[in-house]
Amino acid sequence: MSSVTISSTGSAQPALATLFSRVAASLAVIVLVALGLRIGFMFYQQRQIPEERLRVVPFQYEAGNIARSLAEGKGFSSPFRVETGPTAWLTPVYPLIIAGIFKIFGVDTFQAFEASVLLNIFFSTLTCVPIYFAGKRIAGPGVAATAAWLWAIFPSAIIIPFEWIWDTSLSALLAATILWATLRTVESQRVRDWCAYGLLWGFALMTNPTLGSLLPFLLAWMAWRARKTMRNWLSHAALAAAIAAVCCVPWTIRNFETFHRWVPLRSTLGLQLWLGNNPYFIHSWPAWLHPIDNPAERTQYIEVGEISYMNDKLHQGLHYMLAFPKHDAKLCWDRFVATWLGSPHPFADTLQTHSQLLRVVNISNFLATLGTLAGIFVLLRRRSPFAFPVIAFPVIFPCVYYLTIAFLRYRHPIDPIVLLLCAMALDSLRGSRPRFQVSH
Repeated sequence: MSSVTISSTGSAQPALATLFSRVAASLAVIVLVALGLRIGFMFYQQRQIPEERLRVVPFQYEAGNIARSLAEGKGFSSPFRVETGPTAWLTPVYPLIIAGIFKIFGVDTFQAFEASVLLNIFFSTLTCVPIYFAGKRIAGPGVAATAAWLWAIFPSAIIIPFEWIWDTSLSALLAATILWATLRTVESQRVRDWCAYGLLWGFALMTNPTLGSLLPFLLAWMAWRARKTMRNWLSHAALAAAIAAVCCVPWTIRNFETFHRWVPLRSTLGLQLWLGNNPYFIHSWPAWLHPIDNPAERTQYIEVGEISYMNDKLHQGLHYMLAFPKHDAKLCWDRFVATWLGSPHPFADTLQTHSQLLRVVNISNFLATLGTLAGIFVLLRRRSPFAFPVIAFPVIFPCVYYLTIAFLRYRHPIDPIVLLLCAMALDSLRGSRPRFQVSH
């Protein structure tokens, strides 16, 4: 009797292990967990913060202010809570989305806040899908599931959809989708696939122009790879680039007609450069100099106009960088550290903070940074055919922030790829060697 029991138990255990493995590897399960964690955090935070504050404060930054102007029929304008005229402070996609929410739920209402957060949560949750399929294409289903799980439980990915009514969560979805689409399109000979790739890039540029820093590198890699198997490789790559550019043309024309200056996407580089490179930047960036909080700067912005104001700040920032290279080198190093570890002094800040949430965020980002380095090493050591497009995201995308202003929020669009590299590192620790997927 006991031998029968042992036999039954022995056969049941592998069955349970197999079932658990299948559930753990299920993309649907991962997506549901990601959704539950983000909605749970939203409800928890809403209980901690007064409703009167939630319906106003999250919309008092540039995206919310421009959306308010759009919803009130004043056009794409006024990023500073007061009427300042037309702007190219942001590209149009996300402000238009929030303006649509304002139209449905009212301007600066609690319902509009909830709808905006839920939309961000949807974007963040959906990011599990492209990062799963990108991981599967690069290194198989094990790495795919690990990468998606890491994104599902990553503290920053849970917190940011609630904390920032901004394009950050949508940008993360777009970055992950761009990587997946790059890996798929490079092996396609169908013109429509390359056209769709160009349209994806056009939408991304109209959402977060900083993603555009990756476009020439990814397209160059695709053209180089496609030349071996595709007769029209150059024309396909050129077509994708042309379609991406054409998507930006209406916005660029609008900016030229409005400002009589060449503003392809955004106007704010000069201000960002000056805010990050000035004599007031010592221990932390001088947020009080930003025109949204500084009446004198805002008055100057209104008097001279947005483009002249930005050009003046660009000259001031460049002058300071050239005049004080030693201090500026230190600022660049601090921004590099802040990009990857959360602050210029991450270890002291983590030990001294009274916020357990901040401590968790800092520790998780420290581990993610280590995992990124290890994942890059694994891809290079294994000579992955997809090493370049994956590594390009953490190497190229943050460079502009090393020169201007750096926050973890600014790095967040590439965090799905960061966690994919972490999954590669964890897979290597398990001792497995995935078979890189090359064909469809």
